[in-house]
Amino acid sequence: MSAATANEGPILVWGAGAIGGSLGASFIQQGETVVFVDAAAEHVAAIEREGLRIEGPIFEATVGARACSPDELEGTFSRAFLCVKALHTEAAIRQLSSHLAADGFVVSAQNGLNEHAIAEVVGAARTVGCFVNFGADYLEPGVVHLSGRGAVVVGEIDGRRTERIEAIHRLMAGFDPAAVLTDNIWGFLWGKLVYGALLFGTALTDDSIADVLDDRQFRPVLTALGQEVARVAAAEGVRMEAFDGFRPDAFSAEAAPDETAQSFDDMVAHNRRSLKTHSGIWRDLAVRKRKTEAEHQLGPIAATGRRHGVATPLTERLVAMIGEIESGRRPLSRANLAELGGATERSAA
Repeated sequence: MSAATANEGPILVWGAGAIGGSLGASFIQQGETVVFVDAAAEHVAAIEREGLRIEGPIFEATVGARACSPDELEGTFSRAFLCVKALHTEAAIRQLSSHLAADGFVVSAQNGLNEHAIAEVVGAARTVGCFVNFGADYLEPGVVHLSGRGAVVVGEIDGRRTERIEAIHRLMAGFDPAAVLTDNIWGFLWGKLVYGALLFGTALTDDSIADVLDDRQFRPVLTALGQEVARVAAAEGVRMEAFDGFRPDAFSAEAAPDETAQSFDDMVAHNRRSLKTHSGIWRDLAVRKRKTEAEHQLGPIAATGRRHGVATPLTERLVAMIGEIESGRRPLSRANLAELGGATERSAA
């Protein structure tokens, strides 16, 4: 067992998909005992039967671990990583909370601002902030593909430097040596919300991320969308942080047009190099035909905007359009972005 976390018992990883599976496998390779919890019965059975297999260029391994469904879990844990999609956070944290030690903590290794929802259930003192941007996908029961490196950042939600966060950082550095310990975790989370809003915009179409971001026809609406999120972050008093070459301040009120244009060019170049041409959001809509995280990732932006008196018409319209695609009432099409662009022009008039 690693010296940083010795004698603290097994690590509970709730959600054994792309993020949870990748992190949990690394923890096991570091000598930790991991218990996986997942709602997918076939995934749990495969892990129990054959272990969890990690494929891809970062590392390949098959690790043995206990896996169970939420209803089957027994015991209490001091260290827990919540790795479910944002839309499942509320239900998962309520189930997880009964297995969390009084002095334990939950690390939110998710997309969005889920730390707020977690803290409402287990308390802010037992909630740890986390930002991850590595590439990974759940392939099939028992198999996760870890496709590429990306930012891994942890921090206490109040910005303090504690022994706990230093131990968590050492654990994450075992997964990625470039892992960052920050006193501004909200800056990373809000920075990714800017990028995430752009990805949700690209998912309105069947085109690749790079093709949409490279299309000058759509840059005005995507720029306005990113600027909308940045205004809300500024109203919240957040200093956004850059990650993996993306600079969210390129969408701030002070950014010059050429800075924003350069950010788009950088994103295009990055996505042209990636083997992952479309977002997970698009896969949920076009392939898996399931609900996305739109309401739970973008909804808090609109809610925060209302609290500060900052209008978010594009964010709200984007959430509504994604919902229409999810329900089969709207097809994936470039016309969707054009329509969102029309909404931009009407709101500015």
